[in-house]
Amino acid sequence: MKITNIRAIQPIAANSPPDWRTTLGQILIAIDTDAGLTGYGVGGGGAAGMHVVQTVLRDYLLGADPEQIEEHWLRMYDATLPFGRKGIAIMALSGVDLALWDLRGKQNNAAVVKLLGGTSGEPIPTYGTFWGEIDTTQVDNLSAFKLHLRNGTVADVIPALQKAREIIGFQAPLMVDGWMKWDVENTLQIAEASQPYQLDWIEEPIPIDDRAGYASLRDASPVPIAGGEHEFTARGFQPLIEQKLHTIIQPDVCWCGGLTQLIEIYRQAQQAGLRVCQHRGCEVWGLHAVAALDVNPLAESGRPWMTWVLDQPEIENGFITISDRPGFGIRIDEAQLP
Repeated sequence: MKITNIRAIQPIAANSPPDWRTTLGQILIAIDTDAGLTGYGVGGGGAAGMHVVQTVLRDYLLGADPEQIEEHWLRMYDATLPFGRKGIAIMALSGVDLALWDLRGKQNNAAVVKLLGGTSGEPIPTYGTFWGEIDTTQVDNLSAFKLHLRNGTVADVIPALQKAREIIGFQAPLMVDGWMKWDVENTLQIAEASQPYQLDWIEEPIPIDDRAGYASLRDASPVPIAGGEHEFTARGFQPLIEQKLHTIIQPDVCWCGGLTQLIEIYRQAQQAGLRVCQHRGCEVWGLHAVAALDVNPLAESGRPWMTWVLDQPEIENGFITISDRPGFGIRIDEAQLP
């Protein structure tokens, strides 16, 4: 089987958010073959990412055997070194890598989870992420809950945690995400004051590159620190893992370099005794790895506006289940693409 075409497309649904999550956060990659199979993956980078695919990455794949995924990844990474390593170029590469994994599954008539040594059909617990406060209509449909709270003061955060516990009780895990907008001092104050509300973790309270700050949090915070959705490649995650700057590692498979890199990130983290809990793990691109590689699986809700991805598994009663369809098990209605 040979690759005959690599397409980069940006489908935008009517309810897609009017910010960088749409313009830069997502692109669809389709890889066509002479066997009539097409592999699909979602990456990022918007128009710039599509340009990287069409002008650089495409040339390394046309006419090639798609099965050589790991070799393809290295060649594409080397090709983007002068302008890549992190950010848009790696986000674009991620989508290509995922499309190749989808093709591998389809060629072998196997779900990706099986290629990774796992099994489909096992329910995986899920958590939802909410901005500001929890949607009470979703309480019975999730196993755990996370709040986005950008204002990082005790006066802002603690009342929100108290209200959240009143809604969900104390049986379900509760987390909070500062989205890199807090500072070390306020994070430690919040961590101490949050003890009655039993937080499972505080996520990305400070910028990802503030390693000294994360070292301070690692040493002093009574609440575990999580992060990594804005980091790229296993090489980028290596110092976070080796220094144990996060207790919970949170790669996004659509941004960090694809499944090829995610597998290595899992290996490094588990060897260091750290937990992996993927960003948007309910989306099929990462869900198969959650099922196959996670010793303590928990999958975060995905992007509801990506309605152009068909057959994405739904969350039911707090759990999500992978089908046994080949590849990632989804369909793309190409008639609806731009």
